[in-house]
Amino acid sequence: MDTKTLESRIARCIQEEEELQFRTFTNREALELGLGILKRAEEQNMHITIDIERHGQRLFHYALDGTTMDNDQWVERKKRVVNRVFRSSYHFSLLLEQRGQNLRDRGLDEKDYAPSGGAFPLKIRDAGIIGVIAVSGLPHEEDHALVVSEIRKFLTRG
Repeated sequence: MDTKTLESRIARCIQEEEELQFRTFTNREALELGLGILKRAEEQNMHITIDIERHGQRLFHYALDGTTMDNDQWVERKKRVVNRVFRSSYHFSLLLEQRGQNLRDRGLDEKDYAPSGGAFPLKIRDAGIIGVIAVSGLPHEEDHALVVSEIRKFLTRG
């Protein structure tokens, strides 16, 4: 990817992470957000696994038909990235590319971490990151776009 495109995508990730913050995040809100992602996935025939956790407690998890345990493993590896670097897994993948680095350069093992889009920090405004929302099953940029668009839709609902 060319430098200008990479910088533009990194800037967009920074903006998304600043914009997409919650005031609260209850178990009920996790269910509603998870079901919103599920509804869109079913409408668009996506084969994804969805996972939402807060403070390490899984609040929502669903694997649509066509997924495998590999998707569960990808979700876990992407979530570890967010919990380690405090930014979306897509954002981290772009930073690695920009710096010409890989996971080993950062002291991380590919068995445990996946710098691939689809995991997004669950952030409470003025409090910080309290969890992670993740999907797996689409190309990684589409995983990221799905999570971002559904969080945005959830936060702007009337």
